[in-house]
Amino acid sequence: MTVSGEAAVRTRTITWQDPLPGAQAGARMAGLDYLRAMERGELPPPPIMATLGIGLSEVEEGRVVFYADPDEYHYNPIGVVHAGLAATMADSAMACAVHSTLPAGAGYTTLEFKINMVRPLTRDTGRVFCEGRTLHVGGRVATAEARLTDGEGRLYAHATTTCMVFRPGKPGKEQG
Repeated sequence: MTVSGEAAVRTRTITWQDPLPGAQAGARMAGLDYLRAMERGELPPPPIMATLGIGLSEVEEGRVVFYADPDEYHYNPIGVVHAGLAATMADSAMACAVHSTLPAGAGYTTLEFKINMVRPLTRDTGRVFCEGRTLHVGGRVATAEARLTDGEGRLYAHATTTCMVFRPGKPGKEQG
């Protein structure tokens, strides 16, 4: 099948590493140490990052930045990047910002998140960055926010999340 003289079929090949050894190592490390090891390439990133072409560019306590280069393989049926790319970047940045504050043995999961798309992404947008920052990290609940911007600081999306935190120790006892 062709469209306007161009081949309609595109291909893309991705590779990734087994995620389980990295996850197991991460369970024994403080969150900040785990994310920094991933940033340095000592631990593999999760396969979702390879699938969507997302990279980790900055990590500090309470703050994480991911980047991506929107391309046509991210497109939805109406010819712009699917909101799922921005949502995945925001969820990852916010959750990892929370993770960066946790001690070894603690975990977390996203309970909910909300994203607002404020302008469309296309393959012509160029590299975008998603910065996640913690707002509050307590004993059982953490909140964070994210902003997705281009290289000139234009806002494309903003988001908030609530994460459940699992801390080592006695069940039901607040620790933070």
